Amino acid sequence: MRLRMSFASAAAIAAALFCGTAAAAPQHKLGAGLTMYFQMGGSPGDASTLPRELGAKAAAKALGVRLISQYSDWQPEKMIEQFRQAIAAGPQCAEIMGHPGNAAFAPLVSKAEAQGMVVTAGNVPLPKLEAKYRTNGFGYVGTYLVQGGETTAAAMVKAGHLKPGDEALEYGVFAEGIRGESDEGLVMGLKKAGLKVYKLNISNAVNADPALAVPILVAFIERHPKLKAIGTQQGLVTSFIPKALQEAGKKPGQIVVGGIDLAPTTIAGVKSGYIAATLNQQLYMQGFLPVVQCVLTKRFDLEGMNVNTAAGTDDKALLDKIEPLIKKGYY
Repeated sequence: MRLRMSFASAAAIAAALFCGTAAAAPQHKLGAGLTMYFQMGGSPGDASTLPRELGAKAAAKALGVRLISQYSDWQPEKMIEQFRQAIAAGPQCAEIMGHPGNAAFAPLVSKAEAQGMVVTAGNVPLPKLEAKYRTNGFGYVGTYLVQGGETTAAAMVKAGHLKPGDEALEYGVFAEGIRGESDEGLVMGLKKAGLKVYKLNISNAVNADPALAVPILVAFIERHPKLKAIGTQQGLVTSFIPKALQEAGKKPGQIVVGGIDLAPTTIAGVKSGYIAATLNQQLYMQGFLPVVQCVLTKRFDLEGMNVNTAAGTDDKALLDKIEPLIKKGYY
């Protein structure tokens, strides 16, 4: 039976684990003796990575797991190489990001599983591998990608009163297989509303240095004077869209923007009106729950959990409410 666990259910299990270990000596923690390699995503401390780091470290500390963090600048080839390094080190658990796709990871996951390693995925799913190794603890914690894109599109249409025939740009990672499904979902959502949608792929160079998105977007806006909306599902690119709009001479609200994540400049963009809505992936959960998965499987042979962390989009009103928690790294 597949274990599709809500956040409330996962939190309840985590609380039970912690309550059962809080009074115990460190050597009696349920995760004591376990080492986990964990792919964090971008670079240490960046806005799209920090909450995941903090969540993973908090869970590891509470459960007594030794955590090895890996950073890839969102480059799929680096993720593959990092997983090779993890397998060579022989830990009990590993969390991998699904950006390279099922086929690229399949032989490595097979090797890891043969070694008795618990492997699970975060941020981008690996559905074929999850189905094959679910009973061994392979799960997923992250956004349901297509649904997340559609949710962002709906928020954009509503906030900007967009109508059929309006022109929109979706600036996404379309060349990255499964990861691109989130951007495809956004395209689908905008097209369902009758918009004319242009698709522009985010290059590996922009993934590594999102500031490079600014001149690309400025040039696109200048070539498309009727453009009414810009969407993306790349978090750090989202944070640079307000700068691109400013350089293109656009005032807040002239072009409706929908993005993802809660970088400081994204929050400023929402507050200023340059960004209408941003999908909240609740990245802290994406760090916390895979560590719990490792312990649950290693200690109790529990199957992989599948958790959608994206509760919806945030606008200015919601950000005003949760900003203190964002500043502490919980979102």
